[in-house]
Amino acid sequence: MDYEKLEKRAAARKRVTRAVTYALLAVWALVVLFPFYWMVLTSVKSYGAYNSEYIPQLFTLSPTLQNYRDAFTAVPLARYFANTVVFTLLTTGLMLVVTVLAAFAFARLEFRGKDLVFTLFLSLMMIPNELVVITNFVTITNAGLRNTFVGLILPSVTSVFYIYLLRESFAQVPNELYYAAKVDGTSDLRYLWRVLLPICRPTLVTITILKVIECWNSYVWPRLITDDQNYFLVSNGIQEIRENGFGRENIPAMMAAVVVISVPLIVLFLLFRKKIMAGVARGGTKG
Repeated sequence: MDYEKLEKRAAARKRVTRAVTYALLAVWALVVLFPFYWMVLTSVKSYGAYNSEYIPQLFTLSPTLQNYRDAFTAVPLARYFANTVVFTLLTTGLMLVVTVLAAFAFARLEFRGKDLVFTLFLSLMMIPNELVVITNFVTITNAGLRNTFVGLILPSVTSVFYIYLLRESFAQVPNELYYAAKVDGTSDLRYLWRVLLPICRPTLVTITILKVIECWNSYVWPRLITDDQNYFLVSNGIQEIRENGFGRENIPAMMAAVVVISVPLIVLFLLFRKKIMAGVARGGTKG
């Protein structure tokens, strides 16, 4: 009898704990999602309706898409969008080549001083980004690559963190597979392509998506290295809308531009969220 009471009390405590947990998660979800809701809501309010609201309204009965048309006509946002797509695809592709080869070298190849080199390589993560930006700016400027896609892309084709993450994933693959492949006469590149990459696909997908998000949200470097509209990215476009007075005056159109830029990343994350979590968990687990 006492055992049954204890079981009921334990089950009741478990239900209460679960209910409290879900309630806190729901509140936190509302806190996180409300800015996105407010951004979309503001983007579909007319300029007059928005300015006439003394008390902000949480819904609108007369949505409009005029703000989206205004955002694309205030600045060449379509061109900035296309530039960002090109920049993101090229940078991500080159980064994957560099990251995969470097991670494979640190994980599987044997050479003198490998551990020391890898330690020194990881120490680069301790350098503040501001110093790296200054060095890259001077280098790209002296090379005459300002206002070019090459100047935009080159400083972003490698990442110490992504190399470390993929190297840890490669290191979890049993060495016996590598030795067996070598006995069969398989080259290192063929082993990398046919064995390691398929096994470590979740981590590779995670790195790819994170790099796409990083490139899409890039602001400081494009702002420094470009002053020609032909090479502006969407981040430059948002800043230009704000600086030319249009965005400060027409907040709904400004929010419409932000929605257009944010939607691709939100959709990308929702489609691949499970792969992102699996890749991060795999890269962070040793054994």
